[in-house]
Order: sequence, then structure tokens, then C-alpha cells
Amino acid sequence: MLDAGLESLMHAQGFRRRESVRKRSSSAASLACVAAAMLLLAGCGSGGSNTTSSGGSASQARSGKRSSGIQAYANRSIHYAKVPPSAPVQSGTVQIAYRNVAIEPDVVKVKVGSTIRWTNYDEVPHNVVSEGGPMRFASRQFGEGGTFQIKVTKTGVIHYECTLEPTTMNGTIEVVS
Repeated sequence: MLDAGLESLMHAQGFRRRESVRKRSSSAASLACVAAAMLLLAGCGSGGSNTTSSGGSASQARSGKRSSGIQAYANRSIHYAKVPPSAPVQSGTVQIAYRNVAIEPDVVKVKVGSTIRWTNYDEVPHNVVSEGGPMRFASRQFGEGGTFQIKVTKTGVIHYECTLEPTTMNGTIEVVS
């Protein structure tokens, strides 16, 4: 069915549509919607694999399929920064800020036993989800002023991200002994 405003404009311009044309147009639009929905559903079922280059940090191609079966994002590449060899080793409580939909610092090198604390300074909610490495963790969403923390207990490289903004909010933690 045509929008009432468009119908009025067409009538004012002297255009007339036969009812059979309207029915065919409506059927074609319905068919197009069904076809688009089928394509979207087919994309949700496609598999993929996560890949990382050797060395523990580099790009990771996302399949877009989470363990819950819900497609969070598709066809995006997450590029994790590598911790420079000259980065200072921190210990105790290491602060990471979520600010302006970015992470500061996005790479840290810490000693085993350190606590990593993420604080959200944005007005929008964020979360923290590990995407590889010796430890697995996932926070719930936390709003402005909210925090999430973990204690690192194993050496290795941990990649993490905010799953709400994964292409701009991802980071790397190198845990050393």
C-alpha cells in the first residue's frame, strides 16, 4: 500500500493506479522483504574461524558468531596492538580507562599477580571480554563511573575488547613473571 502522502501527491498530479497494480506492487515488496530476511538468517548460520598470527598479537578475523549464537558483528577485523619490548613492566593495580570510545592505555605489560582495573569515563556503557590468551573473563556492561577488575595469574598475552565497540575499543595485556 502506498503512503497516504504519496497517494495524495500522485492524485494531485493526475496519476491513477489500478488496484491490480497496487496488489502486484505490494506482493513484490513483501517478496523482497522475505528474501532479505532469508539472506540475513543465512548469514547468521555461517561458520568461520578466528585466526591470529604467530607471536600472540596481530589481527584477528572475526566470524561474527558468538557462542550464544547471536551475531554481534560481522566482517570486521580486530587489530590488536603488540606490546613493545621496551614497555615498562607494571605491578600492583594497573588502571585502564575507557574514554571517548577508546582505551588508554591500549597495551600494558604487567607482572603476574597484578590487578587490572578498567574504569568507564564515557556516558555510554561498555564491557570487557577476553578474546585470547591464558585467561578468560567477561564483564557485564558497566556505565559511567563503573569499573571491572581481574587479577592476572598466568603469563602470556591477553587480547580483550569491548564487544559493543570492538574495532575501536580493544587492547593487549602482556603478563610476565
